[in-house]
Amino acid sequence: MSFFNKVLASFGVGGAKVDTKLERSAYVAGEIMSGEVEVYGGNIDQQIDSIYLTVYTTYIRESDDKKYTEVAPVKKLKINEPFIIKSNETKVIPFSMELPVDTPITIGKTRVWVSTGLDIKNAADPGDKDYIEVKPSKLAKQILEEVQQLGFQLRKAECEQASKRMRKNYPFVQEFEFIPMSGPYRGRLDELEIVFLAQSEQSAEILMQVDRKVRGIGSFLAEAFEMDESHIRMTITTQDLPYLQEKLKQIISSNL
Repeated sequence: MSFFNKVLASFGVGGAKVDTKLERSAYVAGEIMSGEVEVYGGNIDQQIDSIYLTVYTTYIRESDDKKYTEVAPVKKLKINEPFIIKSNETKVIPFSMELPVDTPITIGKTRVWVSTGLDIKNAADPGDKDYIEVKPSKLAKQILEEVQQLGFQLRKAECEQASKRMRKNYPFVQEFEFIPMSGPYRGRLDELEIVFLAQSEQSAEILMQVDRKVRGIGSFLAEAFEMDESHIRMTITTQDLPYLQEKLKQIISSNL
């Protein structure tokens, strides 16, 4: 019977299970996530080599004019040393894990979740998956809000595969696409794109694309050769916050 149970457990039948319970389901990027991992023993004693938590997100990759949804890790953390989980035993392991400040915010189709895995020798790797809501850091939130204060409305937000020159910590960047609905840029811009390239608590490196509205006989050529677009790479710090709206306004206006 014991041998039979071992065989079944190696395929994940009657083996140890895991359940992660987060303190809450919504976090600001950069916050500490706390919770407990509950490990439930199966029909036999098993050695747990490690328990690891991984924060994952989704992004869009384009190839041959087709779009594919890919998965990328944002952070991985091992939370224990090897131990034996006995048959029908329950172990509770508390943990704390910092959510990276550049974790994508869950807006549009972007999803973020915490995956829990047990590394069990000679056995299937049981796991658990918990979706979370990620809100922007204080700095990122103010950047997005100041753009909207200038009369722009968010039309689309998506994580997309990053080119080599834009790639930092991850194979993707998060892009926010705005359209001018009121204010000085309505009728003068088609759209404004903000891409977060890198973030910390004190600064954010962004790429701003100003897409001008082109009229007349040269509009087709201008759009075909992307002459109607300007790309501005800049770093915004917490010291810029008191006059951030004016700074953004000057940069956008100078590229009309």
